[in-house]
Formats: sequence, structure tokens, C-alpha cells
Amino acid sequence: MVDKPQWLVREEAGIPVLVALALRQRLGIRTPAELPTLRDHPLRAFDDAGADDVLERQWRAYWDMTVEPETHPSAAPLELIDGFDTIVALPAVGAERLRTAIVPFAAEVVRYANEAQQRYSRSVSGTGDPYRAYAAALAEFERDTGRRAHSFELNVHVLPLAQRGIWRIGTFSIAVTDSLRHDPVDFDSAIRPVIAEVA
Repeated sequence: MVDKPQWLVREEAGIPVLVALALRQRLGIRTPAELPTLRDHPLRAFDDAGADDVLERQWRAYWDMTVEPETHPSAAPLELIDGFDTIVALPAVGAERLRTAIVPFAAEVVRYANEAQQRYSRSVSGTGDPYRAYAAALAEFERDTGRRAHSFELNVHVLPLAQRGIWRIGTFSIAVTDSLRHDPVDFDSAIRPVIAEVA
């Protein structure tokens, strides 16, 4: 018996990802350059002259580990950071600059992330099957290519980004603006190339 291909889409407005992006803004970090800033959250000006390469490198490692911990495991044991409950854990060695920089922002970024996550939860309650768009895009892909889709996993982070669109943020992960996700026609068109790429 041949195993049937399986697909799994996880859609959320994950608090760890929201916290990481809020910290990015508070610290004035530009990486990843293509990813827009969050709406309604303070933004420290990006300053090339005052760039802190060590801080940016440590934040980037934390970001990759937050988005896809299985793909980017920490080489050192992780330690929880005061003020972030269990949301932020950084390597015990190699993240000292980042640890010191983020502690003052803990309360406000956690509050921001919780509020954004609650808005997402309210927006999807009572809207029917949120996975219809993914199933429709997959059915269209199989129709167009004449073959079954390969098994795949896709993590979709629905975020309050300042610019409308879809961005790849990991091997198995994308970010999508909340306004685009809640526009059925535009989201159907935007998600099809993503499904074609992973399927």
C-alpha cells in the first residue's frame, strides 16, 4: 500500500514571533531587510552609522530559532529571560549583548504581542474553515500540474505588518499581513505561488 501524500498548514499569530519582531523594532535592527515593521508599535530609527553588528547578529540567530526551532537549534543550553515569562529563551553563551538590550522592553513587547494575538483570534472566530484557501490552492495546483502534491508542512504567521504582502521567513514558514489574510480573493491569489513552491 502506497502512503498518500500529507500536507499540514499551521496558521497563527504566534506570540514568540510577535515578541521577536517587536524587539527588532525597539532595537532598531533592520534584518531581515525585506520584512516590514509592525503597525502600532514604537520604532527606533534604523541608523547605519550607529549599527550594532553584534546585537544584530545575535538577534538574527534568536529570530531564526524562534521561527523554526527545529531547523535552527541552539548550540548552547537555553535560558529564560527575566520579564518574558516563557516566551524568550536565549543561548546561555553567545547572546549576552541581546539579553542586556531586550530586558528593558519586556513588559511592553509582551503586552503588544498578547493584544495582537487576541485581535487575530477574534478575527478568525466564526469565519468558517480558515484552511479553505490552502485546500483550494492545493486543489488548483494538482489540477494544473496533473500530479498529486508532495507531502509538506507550512507555518503561516499572520502578523500586523505595516505593508501588505507575503514573505518567506524560514524554510517552512511564511509571514502574511493580517489585512491580506482577511481578504479572501487577494489571499487566494497570493497563496497559490507559495503552495506551488512547497507542493
